[in-house]
Amino acid sequence: MIERHAGRTIRSLAEGYPAIVITGPRQSGKTTLARALFPDHPYVSLEDPDSRLLATDDPRRFLDKHRKGAILDEVQHCPELLSYLQGVIDREPAMGRFILTGSQQLGLMSRVTQSLAGRVALVQLLPFAADEVYGGGSPSLDEALHRGLYPPVHDRNLDPTVWYAGYAQTYLERDVRQLVNIRDLNAFQGFVRLCAGRTGQLLNLSQLAVDAGITHNTARAWISILEASYIVFLLRPHHDNFAKRLVKTPKLYFFDTGLAAWLMGVQTARQLETHPLRGAIFETFVVSEMVKMRTNRALPSNLFFWRDREGHEVDVVAEVGASLVPVELKSGATLSAEAWKGLDHFARLAGNRVGPRFLVYGGSERHAVRDIQALSWTDLAALGPAIGAGLDEP
Repeated sequence: MIERHAGRTIRSLAEGYPAIVITGPRQSGKTTLARALFPDHPYVSLEDPDSRLLATDDPRRFLDKHRKGAILDEVQHCPELLSYLQGVIDREPAMGRFILTGSQQLGLMSRVTQSLAGRVALVQLLPFAADEVYGGGSPSLDEALHRGLYPPVHDRNLDPTVWYAGYAQTYLERDVRQLVNIRDLNAFQGFVRLCAGRTGQLLNLSQLAVDAGITHNTARAWISILEASYIVFLLRPHHDNFAKRLVKTPKLYFFDTGLAAWLMGVQTARQLETHPLRGAIFETFVVSEMVKMRTNRALPSNLFFWRDREGHEVDVVAEVGASLVPVELKSGATLSAEAWKGLDHFARLAGNRVGPRFLVYGGSERHAVRDIQALSWTDLAALGPAIGAGLDEP
């Protein structure tokens, strides 16, 4: 089993909270990690019909069977169980007693907030971080982008094209129907593919709706579904205007480049070498890695992008205390003088608020230009401390 950075966070939280909730997309490794970290806890899958029936029909008896604690897998199937769990925890608030996993944010998170406030810690487990998989050596950049970072692709060395095809089909047929009543799954699948073609770009809901042949409200609702099931996330623009007119629209990103590439019709890593959206896919890869640095520490995102209406932009800005840490992203292996302009412009505007500046690129070497650190895509872990998510922090 590949060691997960989130593991040390969960172990630490289990010493101070009676319950831990591990959420994330399907196949991100939630069950595997929970069972590895808590091997003495009984395991109960609430996708099993018999277990779900007992938990739904007689939650008191179900919890009495597991009063010493348990791993309750896919708890979103029995959200009413959480209200009864509150009473069990309050009567005997032993730390690390219940480990809950769930694959959907809608409903589950509101139930957790209402029923278990102050009693539960939340950890979002996304697909592997790049350094979890490639710590001992990396493939080519295009191979990494194509394969993505979902655990089954790496644990079992599966063909990513075949696996992502099955994953997308399962997601559409199973999870979407549980979240909302979508009558035309073909239309939704087309919508998801259109979203993949827009990863790393400003989210224009009106144009997306037109291209998908749906209403603006439907497009908004479907984006919410993709967010709730950890397929996509939105990166918000930074609010400081520095006396400039700013873009206020969020940017759309997929959590995994392997899935996004498959949805775009990319069948091999070689296709990515000249793909017109290679830069956007690279940007998606790095931004999602930065999000994982935060979620693996059970920290909320502090990431934004910055762009004004004159065309100046920085791909990522991390708020760290009073400082702003700008990070520019370039997919090429060679850096030109143009690569630094966005960071220099931002530093002039931000003044004494600007923190360390970084440029992540598709090359293999790490070097500095003035006070800007140029990092290889294989050295992303070096960003962790700078964005307030270092693994060695207490």
